[in-house]
Amino acid sequence: MAKVAEALRDGTARLAASGIDSALSDARILLMAALGIDRTGLLSRAAEPLPPEAAARYAAHLDRRAAREPVSRILGHREFWSLDFALGPATLDPRPDSETLVEAALAAAPDRPLLVLDLGTGTGCLLLAVLHDRPAAFGIGVDRSEAAARVARDNARALGLAGRATFLVGDWATALAGRFDLVLSNPPYIPDSDIAALEPEVREHDPRLALSGGVDGLDAYRALAAALPDLLAPGGTAVVELGIGQAADVAALFRGAGLDIAGTPHDLASIPRCLVATLGTKKAFGPTPDCR
Repeated sequence: MAKVAEALRDGTARLAASGIDSALSDARILLMAALGIDRTGLLSRAAEPLPPEAAARYAAHLDRRAAREPVSRILGHREFWSLDFALGPATLDPRPDSETLVEAALAAAPDRPLLVLDLGTGTGCLLLAVLHDRPAAFGIGVDRSEAAARVARDNARALGLAGRATFLVGDWATALAGRFDLVLSNPPYIPDSDIAALEPEVREHDPRLALSGGVDGLDAYRALAAALPDLLAPGGTAVVELGIGQAADVAALFRGAGLDIAGTPHDLASIPRCLVATLGTKKAFGPTPDCR
């Protein structure tokens, strides 16, 4: 019977052989999950035999990860903004880069009663992260997928935010009336011709509906630009995620719809990760490249 440390070593080697750069980290997370322990527990049990039940779970986890299924999909949840979110087949797997949107949204959102809208809500991570940090706010999340909306509702309930969030099924904002202080969106922005070249963790496990941005990757931004002037309250703010190299094009679309561009905050890799637009009131945010 292999010891825990040996199982970690062998699992790391297997994942590395499958071309996974994060082999050690992934093997460690999967082994902790199989044992039901944290990292401290893993260290303290390194010299102990790996129980047969845990060994079987770990082997199954490794099989899936070696086939390039993401760790978050295997475990069924992802940490985002220090909160735990359940995933589903119909939801995008939240990425750390998307926390840039939350930072920008909180910078724009005073701590007072606010009405927040999240278009393409998926797991609800953007909306629920903002609501978590703005206890006077109320939010609505919209997704085309009924299955995704159910996951978001479950996440709101698990985080104790169900009383301040509601989730609807709809095509962007077509079923909505009224105006919002803050609109969030992580829309699909991958050009269709680029999807085949994505990493298998994304291409094969994220829903295509959440990836496909049309021929040029800008279809969803065109829809957002058309809808936002009727969705934003005067002085309201929209924060939308950007794909790499899309800042200037999206800024032009939004300006053409009568919105002011307040900034394009960068992620930790110094990439413009989101665009901040306002209706009637300009604000300044972070490093802002020339989007003229």
